[in-house]
Amino acid sequence: MYRKRLAGVALVVAVSLALAACGSSSTAPGAQPKPAAGSATPRQLIGSLPNALQALYQHNTDPVQASAFSNFKAVKGPWKVCFADSYEGNPWRVTVKNDLQALATMFGDKVSSLQVAVANNDITQQISQIEQFANSGCSVILTIPASSTGLNGAIKQAYQKGIPVVSFAGAVTSPYAINVDSNYYLWGKDMANGIAQTLHGHGNVLMVEGIAGQPITQQEDAGGLAGFAAYPGIKVVSQVNGNWTPSIVQSVVLNALTANPGPINGVWETGSEAQGIASDFAQVHRPLPVVSASISGDALGYWHEHQSTFKFYGGAVLPDWTSQTAFRIAVRLLEGQHPKLDTILVPIPTVTQASLPQWYQSCMTPSSASIFPTSQTDPLPESLMNEYFTNGQATPEFSFASMPKACH
Repeated sequence: MYRKRLAGVALVVAVSLALAACGSSSTAPGAQPKPAAGSATPRQLIGSLPNALQALYQHNTDPVQASAFSNFKAVKGPWKVCFADSYEGNPWRVTVKNDLQALATMFGDKVSSLQVAVANNDITQQISQIEQFANSGCSVILTIPASSTGLNGAIKQAYQKGIPVVSFAGAVTSPYAINVDSNYYLWGKDMANGIAQTLHGHGNVLMVEGIAGQPITQQEDAGGLAGFAAYPGIKVVSQVNGNWTPSIVQSVVLNALTANPGPINGVWETGSEAQGIASDFAQVHRPLPVVSASISGDALGYWHEHQSTFKFYGGAVLPDWTSQTAFRIAVRLLEGQHPKLDTILVPIPTVTQASLPQWYQSCMTPSSASIFPTSQTDPLPESLMNEYFTNGQATPEFSFASMPKACH
């Protein structure tokens, strides 16, 4: 999740124009004609989706093309699932890995093993790991990419060997992959709007960004800056990189507080470090700002102990639904289901100050950095996921209710 303005992420399809052309605002969900993926343009394919999914493609910064897997044949099991992660230095990534392992077990005899490699943000190493996975007989390769473009050669090599690559929590530009992502531009903008509205359009804001260069960071930052730009009374006083890592976030926020002795009324952050940010302000005896972030167990624990001062507006970019949607789509590919598009977008649940009690559980304390709340509902249930495929069918082995819970 990377840095400042959107730098060089190519928008292959002008999605907002596509939606306007398709008349998505007035047509009942599912009522549009559904062209065959192989003969349709991306605009037509987006227009074939229900309105709830079409809306996710507005201002989308991911590349969107017709899927290269429109005729992909089913792969005989049991399947060897491989996961090439770019980074595992924070609790969120560790939880994703653990959830993938739980999913591999859930699918029983269909999955023979889950193999994991971590590149530590080294693009060259991640390329090598994907190539090794392709050469070692993996049935499908899941990846959280370190770069939107750097892995494209390795992804093409895997495709030529008949091995699908499913990129998630960050999109790649290769036409030979399936991206399972969310519209992080809209999410970043929504959080900026939430902060600005909470501050009644006036105040100083600190932006704590993700890992510089990572696709999601670029999208979130562009959305956040666009959101704040709509409020002339909001001033972004500093932009720093926290790498979505608690210790780094706390360090850069403390440095920013030292460098900016004046009021900071809001902190826009896109990781799961709201608790650490609030603790920094308390440590230096500064008034707590309104914080945007992805909700986490330690933030909910902190809120529970400081309900009169902790102010939050954000979302639930959670490890559980992130890993679930990617794994389920990988399984559908292996079963011979044909995605219409190369980028499948998942809604991000919104979390407001008023909804915090619904997310809190008794095991959550201010030190619960490795605990993440679990989704209250599946953001992409089987019936909605089916719409992304020309021959979509539910995977009966998957059970949303049976996935590990936050307090278990």
